[in-house]
Order: sequence, then C-alpha cells, then structure tokens
Amino acid sequence: MASCILLLGACASNDELDSQANAAEQQIYSEAQKYLRSKNYDMAIKALQQLESRYPFGKYAEQAQLEIIYAHYGAYEPEAAIEAANRFIRLHPQHPSIDYAFYMKGLAAYSGNSNIFSRFLPTSESSRDTKHIEEAFTEFAQLLARFPESEYGADARARMVHLRNLLARHEIDVANYYFRRGAYLAAVNRGRYVIENYQGSTAMADALAVMAHGYLLLDMPELAQTSIDTLKVNYPDHPSLSDSGEFDVAQVDEADQSWINKVSLGLFDPPQPPQFNYEP
Repeated sequence: MASCILLLGACASNDELDSQANAAEQQIYSEAQKYLRSKNYDMAIKALQQLESRYPFGKYAEQAQLEIIYAHYGAYEPEAAIEAANRFIRLHPQHPSIDYAFYMKGLAAYSGNSNIFSRFLPTSESSRDTKHIEEAFTEFAQLLARFPESEYGADARARMVHLRNLLARHEIDVANYYFRRGAYLAAVNRGRYVIENYQGSTAMADALAVMAHGYLLLDMPELAQTSIDTLKVNYPDHPSLSDSGEFDVAQVDEADQSWINKVSLGLFDPPQPPQFNYEP
C-alpha cells in the first residue's frame, strides 16, 4: 500500500512539473508573438532563441525556428535570416512549411541589397551592387523549381520579374557610364548583353537605343540602322526617335571635351551625351 501511495505521489509530481513546463513554454512563445506583432524584432529574436534553448523538443520548437527567420528579416539582418533558413532546411527537410524557408531566403537575399542609407535616400536600385539581386533571383528560382505549387510561388514569380528588370536596367546604367567616358564599344556590348539575356525586360528599348547610339559614334552605320529599325518597329515612342522616326544621336567629339577631360583621359569632366532611362 505504501509503495502505491509513493508511486501515485511521484506521478502527481511529474504531472505537475510537466504542467509547469508547458505553461512556461507557452508563456515564452506568447511573448515572442507579442513582440512580432509589435515589430519589436530584437526582443522577438531573444524570446524565440530562449524558447528553443530551454525547450528544444517542445511543441513550439519547430515553429520558433521558422519564426526566427522572419524576425531576423524584420530586424534588417539578412545574413542571419538566411543562416536561420538554411538551418531549418537542414534540420527539417520534409517539413510541410519548408517552402516558406526557401521563400524567406529570397526575401532576405534581396533585402541585402539595401543598407541604412538606401532606405532613406532616393537611389536607383539598379545602380547598386547586383550581387544580392542575383542571389535573390536564384533563391526564388530554386523555390519554384522545388515547390511549383507553393503558396508563395505567385509572389516569387512576380519578384523574379522585378529582379530581372533590375538586372537589365543595371546593364543600361553601366552603358550610360561608358558613354560618359567615351567608351562606345563597351556601351554597345552592354546593350547587346541585355538583348541576348533579358528578352522581354523593360530595358529592351534602351538596349536597342544604346546599340544604335554606340554604333553611330563608332561609325558603323549599317549595324546602327539594324538597331534603329528594330527600335522603330517595337518601341516607336522611344524618346530617341523623332516624330518622323529618325534616330537622334548627339555626337560627342574632341571639340566638346574640356581640357580637364583631355588631360585626365576622360576620367573627369566628361561631355554629357544622352542618357538612356526610358521604361515603356
């Protein structure tokens, strides 16, 4: 009889401990949710890390690992978000929400293209370093390849279109830079790269104009005319075309160069040729 009483007492004690542990786990998780809702991401990260540390096999452990990805993303910590997503993918390759981890990797990679200054200053996305844009495009492509029916698929596709346009626009920005330096062949090559690799992008019209402009400055009229004819057919409203369909090229020759530009070999005070920034 005494042993039965002791056994029942032990069971009751264990149940009580389990109940207290569950209540504490629930409390920490609730606090993390409160911080997430209020966008206090730093505190949310701490709460989620505490939850996983104390209860690595608890009922909220996997969910905490998912939510910490978003918390790092919200806290403008893209590298930490990607690391957390990779960890989740490695630990839970068959988890039903693993597509979310891949999706967040894409968002985090793209957010890495922004810094504290670019969030407040009006800079062109396409003029920044394209490394993170390319990484984000790759991550979204991987999501769609592995989970074509994912609920995040439509948004990923839309973002990929935007990212592809940014990559194409970056090539035009570089071509504009080469025009300012008088490096016409390099500018033409950037335009050709857009035509060959970013068909259908919003930079296609400018790519044709870049090639036409560059070929004319290189005294290659036949190649220039091919680009002009294609531009006329597909983008008749491009600002480089007159009402009569003639291509307007502003010749930049030595007479337009200042002495500073000449002695610096084109590095400083360059002439100002037209810059192509048209989007249909």
